[in-house]
Amino acid sequence: MEKEATLNYSNDDITILWKPSLCIHSAKCWKGATGLLEVFNPQLKPWINPTGASTDKIIAQVNQCPSGALSYRHNKSVELQAPVISETVVETVAGGPLLVHGDLLVKDHRGQESKKSKVTAFCRCGNSANKPFCDGSHRAHKFEG
Repeated sequence: MEKEATLNYSNDDITILWKPSLCIHSAKCWKGATGLLEVFNPQLKPWINPTGASTDKIIAQVNQCPSGALSYRHNKSVELQAPVISETVVETVAGGPLLVHGDLLVKDHRGQESKKSKVTAFCRCGNSANKPFCDGSHRAHKFEG
């Protein structure tokens, strides 16, 4: 079984964790009025600069990640937990994934289980290389569902 890659970017307070295989490239982390370009800049390498903003701003931005590809932990080995959502909400994104908000246990076709919390993005276009999860392939295939 191949282990899912997780990249780490640290400042004095927290470590930002990025799981590329979960990323749906929504660009919410860096683009638009609510983006945090000084931390998340896809035109730079590395694309995450954990010293570009305050820890509070980074945490607020990471919490907006719709796929759960971005997360964080305190560097003092105390992992912050996302607030528990008491109900599960399913949301269809036009031309994109199915977002499920809440705590989930997902079983893949091999019977492998993974626990997901916050938001999980599921593929609707059928082209993801990371099924059942969305990998952003819907954009290249111009999915309109």
